[in-house]
Amino acid sequence: MYEPGNCQTSPRLAFLWPAFVAAATSEMAALAGKYFANIAVGPDVPAAQEPEWVTAHTVALELSTVRLRDFSTGTAGHPTLLCTPLALHGGAVADLAARHSLVGALRANGLRRLFAADWRSATQDMRFLGIDDYLADLNVLVDHAGSPIDLIGLCQGGWMALAYAARFPAKIRKLVLAGSPVDFAAAPSALSDVAKITPLATFEELVRIGDGIVPGRKVLKFWGVETVLTEDIRQVMQTSSVPGSPDFAVLEAAFRNWYAWTTDLPGRYFLEVVSKLYKRNELALGKFVALGRVINLAELHAPMFLLSAAQDELVSPPQLFAAERLVGSKGADIRKQTVPGRHVGLFMGKDVLDHVWPEVGRWLAEPVVGERGALVATR
Repeated sequence: MYEPGNCQTSPRLAFLWPAFVAAATSEMAALAGKYFANIAVGPDVPAAQEPEWVTAHTVALELSTVRLRDFSTGTAGHPTLLCTPLALHGGAVADLAARHSLVGALRANGLRRLFAADWRSATQDMRFLGIDDYLADLNVLVDHAGSPIDLIGLCQGGWMALAYAARFPAKIRKLVLAGSPVDFAAAPSALSDVAKITPLATFEELVRIGDGIVPGRKVLKFWGVETVLTEDIRQVMQTSSVPGSPDFAVLEAAFRNWYAWTTDLPGRYFLEVVSKLYKRNELALGKFVALGRVINLAELHAPMFLLSAAQDELVSPPQLFAAERLVGSKGADIRKQTVPGRHVGLFMGKDVLDHVWPEVGRWLAEPVVGERGALVATR
């Protein structure tokens, strides 16, 4: 999910969500099979400690695939659910550290009923779970939190949130997509380019050598913690703390632990995402089937806020902004904003959290046309 700034000059095979090869050249991508074989026999990476979510909360619901974390401070207003990425790196990206927490920023700006989907690392008995299984469990979370709900999709959690919203439009009040790929053909990106040129058999081999699981700890050794430079961390966190200072040391340690702790992905889910989304672009083309129905994004009319990073290494802004022409929401019902910075800065960067997400929070507080009590604030 996170790509250090120096990766394009690194000789390593970079491995990002959902374990795609983020290589700088096609020649490196062609070597993927060889590296996958090394993953199978190479030494394991020592396990890091699972990152803690720093904002006070309770776990409202536990399923085999996901925890529903409840950050609510009251009962007024509509519920909001953060759909974090089902990714190589965990959902604590939304709540990493004090002053670098999206959860904290949203709570500070009036969201009193706030929840987050924290996807679990896959176990061997989860290897046959597919996209439908995760959408069904997301539906359970929405029903538990209450609908209609405001849904915020982060990174790869964004296409999942969009597909869910189009499948269950009556359950969605407003939708926010941040750094999320929607149309994989709209513009180049590291992930979509390599997914396109890498044979599906290569990804199938990765699942085979993982006995049905995409093994996060093993693939991380090709995207080692040591490649994340201190200056990269300072930039994406958008902090004024000086490297070497006590404040920065705490922040750097939190980031490195988040980065080092990885999740495993079910093989079936992984291959469906590769083939249906990254290779065949089914969601944008109106061919994606979710829970028994073809998803037609034009049937989604909920107000939307699309947030991108200008220097995003993983999801090019046009891949996100393509949603504007694909959904049924039009005109004033769609807000778009591009902010300076890199991908993970959308969720951890202090400048974005201080100045951009409060605007998103105010937008979420605005009433929807036709909503009961539309003349008063909803939060």
